[in-house]
Amino acid sequence: MKDKNSKRKLRKSIGIDRSIFSVWNFVIFFILVAFVVTCSFLLFFAGADVPDQIFKDRAKITFLNVIFLSGIFTLMDVFRRKYTIERPMKRILQTTRRITEGDLKARIEPIHKDGSSNEFDVIIESINTMAEELGGIDTLRNDFIANVSHEMKTPLAIIGNYATMLQDPDLEPEKRIQYAKSLTEASRRLSELITNILKLNKLENQQIYPDREEFNLSEQICEALLNFEDAWEEKDINIDTDIEDDVYVNSSRELLSIVWNNLMSNAIKFTEAGGIVKVSLKVENGKAIVAVSDTGCGISHEDGKQIFEKFYQGDTSHSVQGNGLGLALVKRIVDITGSDIAVESEIGKGSTFTVVLRSLVDR
Repeated sequence: MKDKNSKRKLRKSIGIDRSIFSVWNFVIFFILVAFVVTCSFLLFFAGADVPDQIFKDRAKITFLNVIFLSGIFTLMDVFRRKYTIERPMKRILQTTRRITEGDLKARIEPIHKDGSSNEFDVIIESINTMAEELGGIDTLRNDFIANVSHEMKTPLAIIGNYATMLQDPDLEPEKRIQYAKSLTEASRRLSELITNILKLNKLENQQIYPDREEFNLSEQICEALLNFEDAWEEKDINIDTDIEDDVYVNSSRELLSIVWNNLMSNAIKFTEAGGIVKVSLKVENGKAIVAVSDTGCGISHEDGKQIFEKFYQGDTSHSVQGNGLGLALVKRIVDITGSDIAVESEIGKGSTFTVVLRSLVDR
């Protein structure tokens, strides 16, 4: 009784309220066997001179045989369905129920382990792949939330601390101005973080579609570089440019502007005072090639593999200067616009980011 009750509970837990041991299966087989046997008898004895009494005597035995054969066929079908359909389906339903309840580590063992496969094996493999992908997405989501929280804590803590100190009525004017500047900088960083998160979220969900237009890439890169004039002059950085004139592309002006701003901002940020930042634009083999180089701290080979991931910051000594979203934005935009990006770097000697645009316009 306990086994029957446990089986009933199991079937109910996975949404099954009927068993394959059904009376209807027997009825169906009975009708089929009776029909086949009746037709066979009629065909066999058609035109034969057989007394009616013999027919009546044999009818009872034939009817019992039909019932017996129907039962045999029903049992055969039940066992066939139980081992080939019900057991795999229960395993699949149990695992999918666990996945829907949040257990993304749940997996289904394949039915055949000898290299062969049937339809159920294909379904099981697809479900396992789906669970693995969902697990990866869930991990990324948790990491994303943890990183966002961590990145927001720093500017919020700065804002809270300096706001508290500004409430001191005896605070010197010079200190007050200094604290106000720190508040402004912290709020700017927080605003930049939120803006980048929103942009990256829209890009990853394809809510931003590039509006393509023909524009002068040479002018756009020069304008982007001039936006950082105060920053490079403050650090006494030498700017070396090799920008080919009147290079036109058919792409998204707005999105590519984000790419250049991020690459140039990083180059200036990670270049020590007196260093060199080089920006070049050339046309080769029908493609526009933009390179941004610096003589900064450089990136290790291991960090280079993950540099385009969200919130990844290889150089922890400079982590307070950014939020690790800039290059993730760059990579997503490059992918959306059908371009390519590569990085070459060496620790202590600097980095070179190269963007290849295929949307060159011949003029």
